[in-house]
Amino acid sequence: MDLNTWLLISMAIVAVLLGLALGLKPLAQLFHRRDADNAFRTFRRQREMLEAKFFTMASSLGKPRGLKWLDCQWQDNSLRFARDRQTGLITAFVGVNIRFEAIEGGDMEDVAAVGTVREACALFHYQTGNWGTGGRALFNLDPQMAIERFGDQYESLPILQDVTK
Repeated sequence: MDLNTWLLISMAIVAVLLGLALGLKPLAQLFHRRDADNAFRTFRRQREMLEAKFFTMASSLGKPRGLKWLDCQWQDNSLRFARDRQTGLITAFVGVNIRFEAIEGGDMEDVAAVGTVREACALFHYQTGNWGTGGRALFNLDPQMAIERFGDQYESLPILQDVTK
């Protein structure tokens, strides 16, 4: 082959590689958006079951120490989604008010503040098309505050309006 042929082949390879490089980012963004939209819709359908699972999990962890979980009042309008910057995992942050009582004979039994309703943010994770929870609550934070506080880990995701209704 002569020099012109090699030059044309090299230019064609560079053009194909450049096209792939430029096309991958929009494709990745499209995939992430589609994944997020599916996560939002799935969360909406499963929310009641997920809330019950959260309460069961959280109340079995023994945290806060010396307290028994009595009730969770879910805040319907306090829901935010974010994507983990490293793993891509989608997390739902849901506002909740939690009531406790002291465990009889425990060291919290004489603490007056035990009966105070505590604001918290319940966490749910979306992985391989399914939502789950480990029962983790971030106390004294609403969903927006939690995402801002952990902004180095999470990137806030916009929610489609019709998805959360």
